[in-house]
Amino acid sequence: MATILVVDDEVVFCELLKTLLKGHGHEVLTANNGRQALELFKQHRPRFTMLDLRMPQMDGLEVLKQIRAIDTKAAVMILTAWGSDAMELQARKLGVTDFLSKSLSLDTIVASLQRGLMEPAQAGGAPKSPEEKTRFPLGMLKADTILLVDNKTQTSEPLSRFLSQRGYQVHMAKDSPTILESVVRERPQLVVMDMDLPGLKGIEVLRTLRAKNYTGGFVMMTANEDDSLLKAALELGSADILGKPVEPERLLVAVQVGLVLLH
Repeated sequence: MATILVVDDEVVFCELLKTLLKGHGHEVLTANNGRQALELFKQHRPRFTMLDLRMPQMDGLEVLKQIRAIDTKAAVMILTAWGSDAMELQARKLGVTDFLSKSLSLDTIVASLQRGLMEPAQAGGAPKSPEEKTRFPLGMLKADTILLVDNKTQTSEPLSRFLSQRGYQVHMAKDSPTILESVVRERPQLVVMDMDLPGLKGIEVLRTLRAKNYTGGFVMMTANEDDSLLKAALELGSADILGKPVEPERLLVAVQVGLVLLH
């Protein structure tokens, strides 16, 4: 759990984020203007601040500058309904973890926040117990590494490029016999897999990996509407099941949510 400060002059948006983040186990503080935000920041020193760019009296960039004067390493994300490349550049020079549009889905926004929380938590967290270290006997998982499985390169290659351009390390496999080898070699944190593979079906591959104590996440893709298969995939821990053809932006959201659910 982390203490998060949400700053936005739109009260409804503040309360929406508060409800969502509390559902993820976080303690949430809210402020509706810059001065109130700075007071709360000084009092509580939140682990993460979500900051609107456009506010009356004191805009988000000014609040960010004053936060930096208090704590040079504080984690801050900018959320805005409008902005410019120059403003984003200025914010990034001031060390924001992300600069996001409010038009994005809330799942995407929360996923970005969780990713921002991940590194400090890993650096300062308690050592893992021997039991935790051996949960995945094939090797420890590599953060933000994705194995993309589809036997059709015209499907997998564009999706791989799309995810790679967004900072993920993507490896590809074409069929079930090579998946386990790829998992052992690449140790992906998330497997994105077609359920309709030739030979051993995706659902059987999922069962095999779970039987071998693979603890990473799954996102399944399918053109098949077999309810029993979809139910089985969800019961085995698939974070999402996407209908094919898969839109890249929809896959990105599923990947982000799948990674969030691992923490």
